[in-house]
Amino acid sequence: MFRSDQIMATVEMVQKENLDVRTVTMGINLLDCRRGNVEETCKCVEEKIASYAGNFVEKCNLVAMKYGIPVVNKRISVTPAAFVGAGFTSDEFVMLAKSLDKAAQQAGVDILGGYAAHVEKGITASDLAFIKSIPEALAVTERLCASINVGSSHKGINMDAVAMVGRTVKDLAAQTADSGGFGAAKFVVFCNQPGDNPFMAGAIHGVEEADVVLNVGVSGPGVIAKSLKRIIGKKGRENLKLDDIAEEIKQITFRVTRCGELIGRQVSKELGVEFGVVDLSLAPTPKIGDSVGEILQILGVDDVGAPGSTAIVALLNDAVKKGGIFASKAVGGLSGAFIPVMEDAVLAEAVGKGALTIEKLEAMTCVCSVGLDMVPIPGDVDAATISAIIADEMAIGMVNNKTTAVRLIPVPGKGVGDIVSFGGLFGESPIMEVRNANKSGRFISWGGRIPAPIHSFKN
Repeated sequence: MFRSDQIMATVEMVQKENLDVRTVTMGINLLDCRRGNVEETCKCVEEKIASYAGNFVEKCNLVAMKYGIPVVNKRISVTPAAFVGAGFTSDEFVMLAKSLDKAAQQAGVDILGGYAAHVEKGITASDLAFIKSIPEALAVTERLCASINVGSSHKGINMDAVAMVGRTVKDLAAQTADSGGFGAAKFVVFCNQPGDNPFMAGAIHGVEEADVVLNVGVSGPGVIAKSLKRIIGKKGRENLKLDDIAEEIKQITFRVTRCGELIGRQVSKELGVEFGVVDLSLAPTPKIGDSVGEILQILGVDDVGAPGSTAIVALLNDAVKKGGIFASKAVGGLSGAFIPVMEDAVLAEAVGKGALTIEKLEAMTCVCSVGLDMVPIPGDVDAATISAIIADEMAIGMVNNKTTAVRLIPVPGKGVGDIVSFGGLFGESPIMEVRNANKSGRFISWGGRIPAPIHSFKN
């Protein structure tokens, strides 16, 4: 039951504290679209997406207007394309990519995710063709996002795939060099990728999901930051402890999550489709006052990356999960605190000061959601080093039984300290230094698999 006082309190957060529903994502199963050839398959894909998402954006806008709560992004996720196009050549996968992009454009959504494959244990000939298609597919499309799951806590890490995706990231940047390597910003590598994640670039519609589902991603770092400033100002820092801070974050997250669930269920009702999950993630934007980094500063580090940053992120992540789980009937996706460098103005500022390094970011990802996200690096960093960075992050996810991901952007022609800007929600940042580059090639050349940890064996 949604109480009127909760709704009114949430409206105040919208008006004054940058609260929004970051995304409503419609997941669509495309497995039944496979036909005898690529042309017929693409036609069926476009028709099915249109049949379910034709009025999706309109309904989202109507519900947002009704409740006065902005829905920033309307998105679609689909069954991993490697399954839909199993047996396709690389050129045929590119044709599928163009059809998905066309369908997204016709539906009026911001982004479509699901140009994806799962290769955590092995790679088929079809998977190889799919991975080969990714650079061209993202270079010739506008709204399409891609992802590869290369590891899991149950299967281990496929190091052959890790080596391939390092080269894929380099190829993506090269093919989109005229836009600063922006293609790499639409590609993410996962360990333990969830099938109900509404956030891009890694959203997919898992094969375990119903035919059509709506998943909601809420945000609210600005709300939490202002709430913490308010309670500190009211009670005085000397009268508060960290457990009091955690309790305040839980209370605010509860209200934010109720907001997301309200919007999601109303849109689902309008469309007549099943409601899936609320993803509790604190997803920042480049807008001032909407930063996870700002929360870290409020809680006591002068610059993000200073000692204590990892501990604060751990507290924040835990409080967000506890408050949100109590507020929602169904929590899923990634759920926690995001630290995407380019999309958070305070994080980007810390990079420029030299306070925040890739090594410290990696440490912080051990206790927060996802991983090394929207990290711009020099364009001359070699593919093996990129693969090794990915392998490190995958190992964190595998051993800790959590989702981790890497979205690195090697910016062609630019080096450490140069500024790269993609605009909008993608933001801007100085390029980060990659220390010890060109020193991991022998490790990556082994190939094979890193076995799953012993605690994965639960049968």
